[in-house]
Formats: sequence, structure tokens, C-alpha cells
Amino acid sequence: MKIGILNITGYGGVELARLLANHPEAEIVSVTGRSLAGEHISDVFPQLDYMDITLEDELSGTVDVVFSALPQVASAEACMPLINQGVKVIDFSADFRLKDSQVYKQWYGENHPSPESLNNSVYGLSEINNIEIKNANLIANPGCYPTSALLGLAPLVFGDLVDTDIIIDSKSGVSGAGRTLSLGTHFSEVNESVNAYGLDGHRHLPEIVQEVNGFYQKNNLNQSSRITFVPHLIPMTRGILSTAYLNPKSGLLNSLEKDPDLISEIYKEFYTNSKFVKVAKRSPQTKQTLGNNDCIIYPTFDKYTGRVVVVSVIDNLVKGAAGQAIQNMNIMFDLPEDTGLQNIAMFP
Repeated sequence: MKIGILNITGYGGVELARLLANHPEAEIVSVTGRSLAGEHISDVFPQLDYMDITLEDELSGTVDVVFSALPQVASAEACMPLINQGVKVIDFSADFRLKDSQVYKQWYGENHPSPESLNNSVYGLSEINNIEIKNANLIANPGCYPTSALLGLAPLVFGDLVDTDIIIDSKSGVSGAGRTLSLGTHFSEVNESVNAYGLDGHRHLPEIVQEVNGFYQKNNLNQSSRITFVPHLIPMTRGILSTAYLNPKSGLLNSLEKDPDLISEIYKEFYTNSKFVKVAKRSPQTKQTLGNNDCIIYPTFDKYTGRVVVVSVIDNLVKGAAGQAIQNMNIMFDLPEDTGLQNIAMFP
């Protein structure tokens, strides 16, 4: 497959190039770098000297699939001509995730450049939308926070086993904010400090709500979620740890009071055929997914409160971005999902 990358110089783009180096069916033939156009890739990122390629203003030549790591609005504007030409596109931005253009404007402050395209995109949560992804030409790669949260919630929501009132507490490394300089990600501001943000509404909240409600719809359930989502920035480079708090419905509650281990069995059965979701016996660490495409989940029952607590960890730049994008590409081109993604996490 011949691959083009829009904005390879962002964290998502350079991570994509790193991972594709191990993909036996992928050849990166054209990349853009906006302000760095004209530079050889090895002069910008010496670790990518396996690629004999120069950054361009626009993609050139023939490509089979394009990954866009551009920011929202700019991504849709760059992708639409490619989509209209029949090129398969996997977009890292939020431009094609939300199905309602008015919701998009509310949360991103801009009119969508191509609202008519929203119904043609497929939300690329690989473990849940596998069939839709296989037949898609436009993939909206999920956000990093939603990936960790939704994979943690899916087994219980699909099974209609918990109430619709859900609390999600998430903590992310600083790379989730991207490479653009800002005071909020300045070393002196984040080092030895943790802060909650987005308390009046984070941009990933409507994405999580949309997809959880989509789980209900897939299961023919006429109900909607009430989600509290609180993200935190912590002083590390990579990783997301999400903790979800859920109230089990009476049937599940009664079963868990008799057999607390049942919660783990529910998750193992749901993810039986998922190569990258691991159900752990103890609470995982973000470092256990460092550099790879795994999502490690630990579900447990709190017998004192009667709640289910679900912890999920991912590398925000891999399963939360570039790795899941490659997983989606593999599905689209009928390759094994783990092609090029078989590396084990670095630890410690």
C-alpha cells in the first residue's frame, strides 16, 4: 500500500511513521510538514532516516490511503478533495467524529467545512465497529480519551448491565496536547503537578456521549447516557489512565454480590476476539502499554458501595492515535489487525 501522511511533524504523524516502519505492506511515499516543507525527513527527525523522503507542501503522486494528522478544520479542508477522488482517508482530528454539525460548531467553535460528509464517515473504534470500518472510505480515528473510556465501558453498556449515569475520571500525559507551544504544557507548569481541566465541558465529552448512546442504539435500547467526564493533566510524556464508576443494575448487582469475579468474565468474553484488549487481574499501569497498541482493562466490583469500577490504560499516541489508525487501515485492506503492530510495551 502506498501511503501519504498529512502533517508528519506532529506527535501523531511522527508516531505513525515510526510504527509503519515495521509494517510489511506499507510504503510511505509522500508526506507534508507545513512550515518544514523542503526539509529532508532525516534532518527533522533523525530516527526516521529509514525514509528517503522530503517534506512537501501538498501530497504528490498516487496513494492508496492518506492519514491526516492536521488539526480540526484544516484536516477536513485537506481531506475532502482526496475523499472526492476516491482515496481512502483516516483522519486523526475531530473533524469527522461528531455526526451533528451543530454539535461540532458548539464544541469546536467553527462551522464544519463539509457537513454533508459527516454521515459518510465511520467512527474508527476498531474493536466495536470492525464491520463498518472494513467497508469504509473515510475513518474518523477516535480521540485518545474516548478510546480509553469507551473500551472500558463497552461490555457493560452493550449488555445493558449498568445504569445510564456514568462517571469517568481520566489522566493523560502531556503529549496529548500536541506539539504546539502553550503555557499550560510548559515544563515548569506541569512538572511535579497535577491538575483537572475541562470541568465546564471537554471537547471529548460529546464524542463519548455520542458513542455510548450509539452502543444503546445498536442494542435496540431506547435510552441515553448521563456522563460526567473529568480529565487531568499529569507530569509524564505518554499514557492515559481512565477510571469509570458505574452502578450495576439489580440483576448484575445480585450476581456480583455472590461472585465478584463475574465482572472479569464478562469482559473476557466480550473481548475474546480482540487482539489488543487485555483483561488484567490487577490494576494496570500506563507504562505497561508504553509504545504499543494495547488497551489493558481491569474491571472490579466494590462490595462496599455496590459499584463497578473499571480502569483502562493506553498509550495515547499509539492506541489513542497512530496505532489505532494503522489497525483501522489493516481492517480496511483486509489484513490481520495486528500487522505492523506486534511490538511489546517498553517497561519500566
